[in-house]
Amino acid sequence: MKPDWDELGEEYESSKKVIIGDVDCTTDGGKPLCEKFDVKGYPTIKYFNPPDTDGTDYDGGRSLAELKKFAKTLGPQCSIDTMNKCSKKQKEALQPYLDMPVAEVQAKVAEMKGRLDSAQETHDALLKELQAKFEESQKVLDALKKELEPDMKLMKSAIPKAAAETAAPKDEV
Repeated sequence: MKPDWDELGEEYESSKKVIIGDVDCTTDGGKPLCEKFDVKGYPTIKYFNPPDTDGTDYDGGRSLAELKKFAKTLGPQCSIDTMNKCSKKQKEALQPYLDMPVAEVQAKVAEMKGRLDSAQETHDALLKELQAKFEESQKVLDALKKELEPDMKLMKSAIPKAAAETAAPKDEV
């Protein structure tokens, strides 16, 4: 993917509306940015369409053609500052929030963000618990294999070939 990403960056190098960049999350310089935007896997592609400042995970195709197609859709989206970018339907959906006091809209956004953060914490705790259970189960399975496989191999070697062939059904036609 890296060569395609670099080529996409070169193609948009002089663009005034699209910036293609990358961050190495394994370095001291990149870690804070990756933590800020909740990057957990690599490669992660995030895009930001103004006025969005939180970023959105890109889950589309990773080929150069697919990335180019998606990049063409980027740029300022419908917002109070870019009403000319809004469809009639978007303006209708946006209007109730425009009619509210800004502080009320900000409070609603903060409440929703709190709900999302809480759900993410619950999800992360469940994931940690499941990982611990999986690791414990894997240890038990590995120990059982280690214990039983030597004797199973000996037992199998003690079964005459003719008896082994009649005991197990064949998948042949």
